[in-house]
Amino acid sequence: MSRFLSDRLSGLEPYVPGEQPKDGSILVKLNTNESPFPPSEKAVAAVAEEGKNMRLYSDPNGTALKEKLSQVYGLDPCCFVLANGSDEILDFAFQAFADDLHPAAFPDVTYGFYPVFARKYGIPYREIPLKDDFTLDPENYIGTGETLFIANPNAPTGIALERQVLERIISSNPDHVVVVDEAYVDFGGESCIELVNKFDNLLVTRTYSKSRSMAGARLGFGACCPELARDLESVRNSTNPYNVNRMTLAAGAAALDDEAYTKKCCAEIIRVRDKTAKELQTLGFSVLPSSANFLFVKNPKISGADLYAALRRRGILVRHFSLPRIEDFNRVTVGTAEQMKIFLDNVKQILEEIKK
Repeated sequence: MSRFLSDRLSGLEPYVPGEQPKDGSILVKLNTNESPFPPSEKAVAAVAEEGKNMRLYSDPNGTALKEKLSQVYGLDPCCFVLANGSDEILDFAFQAFADDLHPAAFPDVTYGFYPVFARKYGIPYREIPLKDDFTLDPENYIGTGETLFIANPNAPTGIALERQVLERIISSNPDHVVVVDEAYVDFGGESCIELVNKFDNLLVTRTYSKSRSMAGARLGFGACCPELARDLESVRNSTNPYNVNRMTLAAGAAALDDEAYTKKCCAEIIRVRDKTAKELQTLGFSVLPSSANFLFVKNPKISGADLYAALRRRGILVRHFSLPRIEDFNRVTVGTAEQMKIFLDNVKQILEEIKK
């Protein structure tokens, strides 16, 4: 840190993103929950076409994309806020809806960016422990008097809550915003977007990074009542009104014209996920029930850190977390059937080596 850094940020511990290897040593990359499939051809074509207009700023309101989102999700276009990935919407939400009078709260095992955002803005926050089986106890979120952030399905566990449970939490906190982070909902969760017209304190965040195979494009959006959307737009326009570039806006709209492709890719990921989970269980792994595009797994015969290291030496990259509650686990992104076979074959070999 330089001597010029503000004291306000001197103790900040940044979020650590998943490794993006560049040296060619990784043969199978299963660590950052990217889609194993290419984006829609319509989205790719839209990027190429819009690239001709790169000299011009993007539409700061993202009008065309909001109209497409309106058609897909059945909400008024003014209910959507566009962002450079859903992380940016979450950042805006911490700025807009959490402070000393509205402290933040979220599970103790969840998306690692939540505490980073809270510390970044000096927002008091509380981490609510998940139960021993890593499920969320709804009673801990009823009428808390806090701004709530709930990933559904949760990350890194993959466990999802039913919509009616979330509806109960939302309705019990009428004077505080409840943010439901649905980055992985297309892989088996129940979306709360249809509740936006019912609750003026609900913000649903979504991303194109997972189910729509556009992680590199950096596109996300929030869905909420028009009043909350105006709050978020005020923060966005005070930060960067051109936060989503022309090519990404075009790709986002075109991808919505190819929902059949998105659903096909999601269905294949779900199929491979469930098949992989069963095979891991036959190898003695504990596998949490996943409604996401990843599996959270551990084996009593090898520590999470050792399995991570052994796989990495073999050119297979998964994600390991050092938090005490989950240090024996690894999060494994679901790749293609071929990639998961390579992963499983190497896991079997590692376990065989342990026996010897």
